[in-house]
Amino acid sequence: MSDNPSQNRKILLMSANPSGTSQLRLDEEMREIKEGLKRAHMRDTRSVKPPAYRYSIDRAEAVRYRDIHRAILEYEPHIIHFSGHGSGEDGLVFEDETGQIKLVDAQALAGLFQLFADQVECVVLNACYSEYQARAIASLLPSADRTTHSLCHRHESGNPR
Repeated sequence: MSDNPSQNRKILLMSANPSGTSQLRLDEEMREIKEGLKRAHMRDTRSVKPPAYRYSIDRAEAVRYRDIHRAILEYEPHIIHFSGHGSGEDGLVFEDETGQIKLVDAQALAGLFQLFADQVECVVLNACYSEYQARAIASLLPSADRTTHSLCHRHESGNPR
């Protein structure tokens, strides 16, 4: 991983909102992320120091578990932000190929992200009850400066799920 300050950092915003689950405000979340990065860039360009990094954002929507691997290969992100639903120890909630709910547990997710540990620096899981998955992913990333966070966002009523 290069420490070149002008290096472009790639962010992959992935989302899953399977049918039968509470509706998430994914477009609003994506907009907030983009606006936050824009504000940070504007702040950096006004300072004496050059911006630390430039960011590019790609999106993968309605991802199924098997789509995650493909999206990481295609977009080669440094940062992954997943928005969806969690179910505690049972896992993150995805749809399978037939449209049915598929729970993917912490070890499966950690094993997948471990394949890309030399590339991925940060994983954000914006899904309620995803702490188990965040801990498992963080435990398998090789460097202490790599981070994984678990968040709980708000669905359309504004209440945490």
